[in-house]
Amino acid sequence: MQQKRIALINDITGFGRCSIAVELPLISALKVQACPFPTAILSAHTGFSEYFFDDYTKSMHSYMANWQKLHLQFDGILTGFLGSEQQIDIVVDFIKKFKLAVPGKQPLLIVDPVMGDNGRLYASYTPKLCQEMKKLLTHADVLTPNLTEACNLIDIKYPAGGLISNDALYSICQNLAARRKDYDGQNMKIIITGISRGQNIGNYIYENDLGKMIESARTGSEHSGTGDAFVAIVAASLVKNESIIAAVSKAAEFIRKSLLYTESLNIPWNEGLCFEEYLTTLK
Repeated sequence: MQQKRIALINDITGFGRCSIAVELPLISALKVQACPFPTAILSAHTGFSEYFFDDYTKSMHSYMANWQKLHLQFDGILTGFLGSEQQIDIVVDFIKKFKLAVPGKQPLLIVDPVMGDNGRLYASYTPKLCQEMKKLLTHADVLTPNLTEACNLIDIKYPAGGLISNDALYSICQNLAARRKDYDGQNMKIIITGISRGQNIGNYIYENDLGKMIESARTGSEHSGTGDAFVAIVAASLVKNESIIAAVSKAAEFIRKSLLYTESLNIPWNEGLCFEEYLTTLK
């Protein structure tokens, strides 16, 4: 037996509880080795008034080359925020070297297309960059967009107020899944996260051409890094061969508990989720 291992392609942010700083401890708590592949280094995330930012693009090829020389192999690859067209091309190169070229069982590629939220794209996402992001859909085994990102990836209008039916979500998922199906005939699993359902919040799961909504009571306000926590738990659980429904349910419950605790301490939204309190409960 060998311990499972996931490559994390995302930025490293020192303060604000997001990206790799959130993903690494959660994945480790689930007894999966987390291997950071940084896209940028920030002192604090961009939700703060000031921050130091170091773009890591120039070093990513050398970083990758060393991993190749070490003959590293992964059970999973998780991609997050990518800040430029060049970085997307580097990730495609990483996929070719560490996924497509792997003999036997290929690592599970989980793509979290961190592009925007609440109907708006982040300022760094130009139309060209959005088009380039679609390259990753042809290789993704699991895609975890929110509704904003899902709509953008298939070029449809974001629904008013973020309100959408299960039938419409199913149609979006079919459209997204076709990008992988048309490329190599393989199926893609999709989780559209953070769907508004009145007093509830839902995650819509698409697997084997079937759709299912999992809802839970809405808890508190938004905090930075919540999406990173969700996808980290899902990714580690899937790599351990748990079902996608079990993985999503586990992630949603963990975030619910963490949000309640965070709200009880009156933590500002940009300081993130106080997930540390419940790390030892993850299995």
